[in-house]
Order: sequence, then C-alpha cells, then structure tokens
Amino acid sequence: MNRPRFISLAGRIALAALLLTAAPAVAPAALTLPAAGRGVVGDGATLNTAAIQKLIDEASAQGGGTVAFAAGRYLTGTIQLKDGVTLRLEAGAVLLGSTRAADYRNLDPFTAGDGIPLGYALIVADGAKNVGIEGAGTIDGQGRELRAAQSPFTVRPFLMRWLRCANVTVKDVHLTNPGAWTLNFFQSRGITVERVTIRTRATGLANNDGIDLDSCDGAVIRDCDIDSGDDALCFKATSPLPSRNITVANCRLSTKCNAIKLGTESLGGFENITVTGCTLANIGMAGIAIYEVDGGDLRHVTVSDIAMDGVAVPISVRLGARLKVFRAGDQPKPVGTLRDVTIRNVRATGTRLIGLLINGLPGHPVENLALENIAIALPGGGTAEQAQIQLAEKENAYPEFSMFGRVLPASGFYLRHARGVTLKDVRTTPAVADARPERIFIDVAEVTPVLSAVTGVTPQSDSKPAETGR
Repeated sequence: MNRPRFISLAGRIALAALLLTAAPAVAPAALTLPAAGRGVVGDGATLNTAAIQKLIDEASAQGGGTVAFAAGRYLTGTIQLKDGVTLRLEAGAVLLGSTRAADYRNLDPFTAGDGIPLGYALIVADGAKNVGIEGAGTIDGQGRELRAAQSPFTVRPFLMRWLRCANVTVKDVHLTNPGAWTLNFFQSRGITVERVTIRTRATGLANNDGIDLDSCDGAVIRDCDIDSGDDALCFKATSPLPSRNITVANCRLSTKCNAIKLGTESLGGFENITVTGCTLANIGMAGIAIYEVDGGDLRHVTVSDIAMDGVAVPISVRLGARLKVFRAGDQPKPVGTLRDVTIRNVRATGTRLIGLLINGLPGHPVENLALENIAIALPGGGTAEQAQIQLAEKENAYPEFSMFGRVLPASGFYLRHARGVTLKDVRTTPAVADARPERIFIDVAEVTPVLSAVTGVTPQSDSKPAETGR
C-alpha cells in the first residue's frame, strides 16, 4: 500500500513535535545472556519454559540485561519478563507458543466486551520496569494448533501482555498466530512500539486484535504494519483509568474488522489521542471507529491524514449506554461523554455502505465534532424506499458499524443527536445515482456552516430536537 501523500508542511511539523514525546527507550544493558548453551534448545520440540525463565530471572537479579536467541525454534509456555530485561530475537529465531493449555498462566483474569474470559499470555510482565522485546525474529503463538488441542477453546493466550509496566519497548519483531489479542498493554506507561509487523488474519481465529492499549498513559506507536483478523489498532479502557496521551504515526493497517478503533470497552474513557499519517486497506468494518459506551469520557481525539481503500464505513462514531464493567469490584457508570473530536484530511475509496455514521443518544449528544477536508467515494444505487427507513436508537447495544443495519436511509452522512458540528470541505461522491438524500441530520444543533437545506437539522436558534430525519 502507498502511504498518503497529502500531509501538509504544517502537518509534518506537528507530527515531528508529537514524535518528540516518545516514551523513553529501554537503555541497553551490558549483560547479554545467550540462550544457546544455557539449557534452552532451539529444536522446535523441547519445552523451554523453565530454562528461559531462569535466564530472565538471572538477568533481572544482576540489574538487567538482554536474553538473546540465535536462529532456531524455541518452544515455550508462559514466560514472565522482570525488571530491566529485554528479549532479543535474532534473524531466524522463532519463539513458539506451546500447544498445551496447561503450559499457560493467567496473571490477571478479565472479561472482554463480548463476554469472553481472557488473560492468558505467552509473554507477560506484571509491574516490571525498563523491559522490552526486539530483533528481526518471530514470535508465533501457534494459536490454531492450540485451539485444535482444546474443546472448548478456553485457554486463549495473548501473544504478549504488559500489565502495569513502565518504560516498555517492542520493536522490529514479527508477531503472528496468537490465541487471542496479539500485543496488549494494560495500565502501563512509557510505551514505544515501532517497526513491528503483525500477521493474524490468515489464522481464522476470533479476537486476534493487532495492538491493544488498555487504560494506558503515554505511548507512541509508529511505522508498524498490521494485517489482523480482528481490530488492527484498538484503544480500550476496561478499568476505571483512561487511555490517554497516545500518538500513532505512519502505520499500515488491514483487518477483517475495524482499522483504528477507540472502544468498545470504554469504562475509563479516552483523552489526548492522536493518530496521523496512516494507510488503511481491505477493511471489513469501519476505517475510523470512535465508540464511548461504558460511561467514560472521550475527549481531545484527533485523527488526520488517513488514506483508506476498501472499507464498509470510513467514519463511525457512537456515544451509547451499554455501561458494562469488566472486572470484579468495578461499578457501572452513568452515560459518559464523547466530545472534542477532530477528523481531518481523509480520503476513502471503495466504500461499501455510507460515508459517515454518527450517533449519540437523546439527551446525550456527541459534542464538538470537527470534520475537515474529507473526500469519500460511495457506491450509490440507493432507492427511494430505502430513504424511508427509520433507525432504532439501540441505546445499550454493542457498538458497531452495522448496529443499525446494512441498509441506511442516507447515502453519505447520517448524524443523530449531536451538538457543535463543524463541516469544512466534506465531500461524498456516489459512483452511480442514489435516490436517498446525501445527508440526514436528526437532533443536530449548532452546525457550522449552517445547513438549512439539510433534512432534520435543528436550527441553531431552536433548542428543540428534530422529530424526523426526512
């Protein structure tokens, strides 16, 4: 895929400034412990869990260092990184996940937004500082083989899981075939992920997200290449703490699901998140999905300079009232907020449904939404009968691009329950004629510029919501 070529000089300057906030890299340690000759066997058959863990513990006890794997295939169950330790996989080195469920541990069980219990991991760190994984090698979770060995498939390990860690670096490695999410960070800070390649789409497994940041503070993700079976880049907040102060730049994303997603799990909310300069292709669901449904506050989010081709819906935004919790002891919250979101410089071709699908709730509008310099090519072909469709509210439903159906009454824009919407150079172009209106706005107030001809817009001088979208 080609990277987008329309980033302005001002945009490049802003991007450079953002990248200066990168989390500190793990300082190189003088101690290097080669795995070879230390009881670790790279034959793809010998289980090395205890031998690898012994090396990690030794390096950490000596103040930190690198455990290095030369070319070979190293079978292991759950290994736990400790303070100051980096794993380095040289070219040709493959860390293989065991295909036996008994070889995995779950240090922090939780329930995902779809109700599935998760938390097992191949590589895990809990409360560790200055840790990381690097090198030109591969980590293969053997998720398909692990699933084949279980009935039902209940032990579903993440490839990597970083719990409550500080100063984490993951760079250059190739990640594939996890049992569940690939690269997961929870309540961690000072995160750098760069030049990582993730390939999970071909495994055919569910819930194999690319990168998940969950209730994290301070992260930079850049120059990564992700092709995933589930959401490619997903920000979550399964705890009451928000995900915040995150920058993503120059990534290539492809997925059966959503490419850039905030939510679904959104108890803690999201703040100060910037995604810029990314290319998206062959996206099964939404290109940009921004969902706050579990009572958190989502604010100060900017997505810019995005080129996408082959996508169900380029932009999908939802403030809902699912109001779930994900860990024992956490309490449900009331409806949250979704505000101060800017989406600019977006080009979308190969769109299959609608350009923009934006929904708040009655009495809980999406607020201060700026859409600027957006061009979306649409399929067209809608009928006058389809224009009569009335969409249900579905206040507590799981948020998704298709939650209101795959046939919509507008061809380009559907906005409902929003206040403070700025539209600047936003264009949708159908490939063939479409009998539906381009734009339907319902209970939408304070639109700039004033769009008096748009169906269902609440006039700025009138605080009453529009009753119909037609």
